Amino acid sequence: MSLLKKAGGVVSISIFVALVAYLHRSYNDKILNDRLDSVLRGLLRAEKKVSFETRTRVAVGFGACVDGFVNATDIFHNLGFIPPDIPEHYSVIRDQDELGKVFSYFFRHGAAGERYIENRTLFESIVNEARRHSFTRWAVGGNAPVMAQRFAKEGCEVMLGAKVSPHLAGLFESNIKIAGGTIDNEDIHIALEYATGTSWGNFKSPRANRFCIHSDQFNPYIDSLELFSQAAASFSPQLLVVGGLQMMDSFPFKPGVRKERLQKLGEVLATTSKNTMIHFEMASFSEEALLQDLVEHVIPYSDSLGMNEQELPNLYSALMNGTATLISDAYPRIAHVLDQMRAVYKILSQTSEKNNRRKLTRLHVHTLAYQAIITTSGSPWKNTMSAAAKASLTANRHVCGSNFIHLEKARLIIDESFAASQAHGSRRISFENNRPVSCWKEGNYEFCVAPVLVCTQVFQTAGGGDNVSSAGLAVQI
Repeated sequence: MSLLKKAGGVVSISIFVALVAYLHRSYNDKILNDRLDSVLRGLLRAEKKVSFETRTRVAVGFGACVDGFVNATDIFHNLGFIPPDIPEHYSVIRDQDELGKVFSYFFRHGAAGERYIENRTLFESIVNEARRHSFTRWAVGGNAPVMAQRFAKEGCEVMLGAKVSPHLAGLFESNIKIAGGTIDNEDIHIALEYATGTSWGNFKSPRANRFCIHSDQFNPYIDSLELFSQAAASFSPQLLVVGGLQMMDSFPFKPGVRKERLQKLGEVLATTSKNTMIHFEMASFSEEALLQDLVEHVIPYSDSLGMNEQELPNLYSALMNGTATLISDAYPRIAHVLDQMRAVYKILSQTSEKNNRRKLTRLHVHTLAYQAIITTSGSPWKNTMSAAAKASLTANRHVCGSNFIHLEKARLIIDESFAASQAHGSRRISFENNRPVSCWKEGNYEFCVAPVLVCTQVFQTAGGGDNVSSAGLAVQI
């Protein structure tokens, strides 16, 4: 009888412990859900503070392509690719072995990357495999077209600088004008996408991302530049956006051709009216020589820069010591990012206006977990708080593939407070759930940081930065 009582007591205790654990978990889930709901409502309020009275004119260059979105590990399996034992970086991909190694190099860090495939036979075999399967999604691609599409969706009147085929031209929004000429067949890019926790061989991705490959024949030459600059003169845009220059990275140009094209772009930017703001969208660059050409011919003529958590350290390294940084933390601390932003901003905003160069007055860094924007006080950039909120919301909408944000498909991966700097004694700034965008002034500029409702059911990652950056710009011009 005593054994039965003891057994009954143990069962009762077990049930009690399980009940307490369940109630505790339910209570914590409710707190998290309430926080998500409050943050979403706060971001939506901040986004709606800005209304568009007139159609803003935006000119965007350069290049265009067709993007094919595929599951990386599925297509590798179908093609019989063997995961490498040791990842290795290559600026140019020459064979299947190098593709596997460089993909793993970025994949194990969950870092976005983009590389040129010199081997046309290899690239075409991947494209043909992508075309065979119904799971492949095809869309208008390239940084400039994706940004142009987002500006058009935000109500802007847009001009795109690109050479496109008649087929591709018919896929754009009606309020996008194309200047740059025509071609018979467009370049194709393949976005090798993967989810958080995906395994390939001995490697596992710490976050969802993509590795893009291309074997472009047209885009690296930015050969729409001349016609685009002529059309822009009469279009009189309030904003000119430059993107897609990573297509020049490691491309087999004849000696001097790339520098000549970038010098020509620099001349166009230098002669652009000061009434037109200029934004340069960074990308994945590996060639130090190209980075230095950008620092010389493009960045000094830009009022605004946009980049992700991988591209910021790369630019910082290029400015500080002339080198490239290929991989960095996929989940960088806010204080670390803010300090690098300060350093980049200080260097570039001190640029003299000699030779029609411009002072940097805006810097936007978009990460998986948060958006951070700096603007100079008194500059033409406005609505920084709303821009950070809109960029944050756009990140979820794009990655989840839905204009409606479903809280059951979202999470916050950011603390409830953060240090404003890594410097000793730096103050901490708290996120207020009902007012989630944190803004403060430092000297003659303003910081705004907004948390991202990170999408947990990924529809797409490619094009995320372009959509986020464009959405933020749309409310600041």
